[in-house]
Amino acid sequence: MPGGGAEVFSDRVRRIICDHKIDGNEWLETARIAHELGLKTNCTMLYGHLETGEDLADHLVRLRALQDDTNGFVTFIPLAFHPANTALAHLSTTSGFNDLKQIAISRLMLDNIPHIKAYWIMMTPSVAQIAQRFGANDIDGTVVEEKIYHDAGATTAQHLRRQDLLRLIREAGREPVERDTTYKPVTRTESSLTVLV
Repeated sequence: MPGGGAEVFSDRVRRIICDHKIDGNEWLETARIAHELGLKTNCTMLYGHLETGEDLADHLVRLRALQDDTNGFVTFIPLAFHPANTALAHLSTTSGFNDLKQIAISRLMLDNIPHIKAYWIMMTPSVAQIAQRFGANDIDGTVVEEKIYHDAGATTAQHLRRQDLLRLIREAGREPVERDTTYKPVTRTESSLTVLV
């Protein structure tokens, strides 16, 4: 389960930015049920819109508590709000500083979630690269077609070549590891693909 739709759990904010979605408690209960059924999921947080610092802290505390109970989250993905082409187009986009701050706070707060993703398609490859030194340990990989952020005005590419991803990771002082969706390492040669169990 990809973990999208969490946005920010604040009822006040949800009424404004996503009143058509389930509320935060329902999102958490859905994740709890999935975890109890043995499914591993991701979790997300949308920042850079109308939220306060207290809203973000509450969101992280609630994710942390559920993870303490179920150990079902594999990855946390902080997602920057892109205001273009939305009713909130008057807002500014997030800064690289704010993107890195969210990664760092998330890593400190969610030390019980194994992976923090720096979603390069949203924060640019350069900021995602730096995020590897601010607490992220996943830069994401190939994306075939991303619509949500690009419909909202994102100008990043929709794909990066494998060698570009490897270079970004190595230049950040990290060792790239190809993985499957459950974070099992994958070994790849010209003619084969093996998932290491």
